[in-house]
Amino acid sequence: MKTGSSAADMVLKVPTGTVVLRAGVVVADLANHGQRFLAAKGGRGGRGNQSFKTHDNTAPRIYEKGEPGEHVELDLELKLIADVGLAGFPNAGKSTLLARLSNARPKVAAYPFTTLSPHLGIVTHKNRSFVLADVPGLIEGASEGKGLGGDFLRHVERTRVIVQLVDPAGFGKAGPVDGIKVIEDELKAYSRLLAGKPRLLVLNKADLPEAAEVLKRIQARYRSRRVFLISGATGEGLGELLDAVIEELSRQPREPFLFVPEDERSHKVLKGFLVAVEAEGVYRVSGRFVERVASMSDVGLDQSLDRMQKSFKRLGVDKALRVAGVKDGDVVKVAELEMVWGDAMPERPKEGRRRKPRKRTFPRAAPPRA
Repeated sequence: MKTGSSAADMVLKVPTGTVVLRAGVVVADLANHGQRFLAAKGGRGGRGNQSFKTHDNTAPRIYEKGEPGEHVELDLELKLIADVGLAGFPNAGKSTLLARLSNARPKVAAYPFTTLSPHLGIVTHKNRSFVLADVPGLIEGASEGKGLGGDFLRHVERTRVIVQLVDPAGFGKAGPVDGIKVIEDELKAYSRLLAGKPRLLVLNKADLPEAAEVLKRIQARYRSRRVFLISGATGEGLGELLDAVIEELSRQPREPFLFVPEDERSHKVLKGFLVAVEAEGVYRVSGRFVERVASMSDVGLDQSLDRMQKSFKRLGVDKALRVAGVKDGDVVKVAELEMVWGDAMPERPKEGRRRKPRKRTFPRAAPPRA
């Protein structure tokens, strides 16, 4: 008449914006504070001998152990939640612009790859606010894992608008005009989702002498696009840029995040099993139901062992093992259980069947004679 007590839930707290993947497939996007996702269920409790009581066996020496909990392998990926992302080559002035527009204080220095991790800042303009993210510098080949940008391109996927900053001096062997296509090609190569996001082309460092000439060259190359000239250091042109960002955000509604509700649970039991040869004379039987039966059985009790063997036979495990070539003395593994195969069942004393006592009948007394 005993039952096991239920264990407390194990809750793993993760940052808002965590994406949960199973075998490379997104199963939950915890984009809002307080969301929960059931990653693995605990097994149901076992049963005592009272559950196996029958009319013929009123005191069974059998019980069922608790079912093992689920084992899953998950990948957790953090994607920052931002409305606007700053993209561009190292030293394009992204951190300077973020510090100018918000209260964020990223490290600013005159050498490439100053920013080693993304930074977020809240920008307020004309009673409207949005979250701005500074994505570390991209280089050619970032989508293939080169440089630092590839590690942080996933953060840009959540943004609704991308502001692409251009340095008039260019970067490395790429000039300011040719570098625009390099960055856009990296965004497209990383994700088709990024390729479809609206982008604002911004020439930074307007205080440099060559900025005006570079602006004319960019406008000549990209005639159909509006190019903004700003200076993150002096604040020149920032009002016009923010007006365009607010206008573009109003056209891009927030996309709903994928989320699997906590109560959406699957009760489907996988059928079937698989017999594999691990080594010579060693066979492994795998399958959710057969492994569950083996894990919940106490093979130290004769009745429990008989019940498990009958379950295996009913499922066709015996027949499948014979087809696979099992013979006397071979080892059969199911879950953590190892058994030795034998065609002849061992003799075990049978428990006597309890019989009801027979009623004793007595002859009726003869009626008295007159």
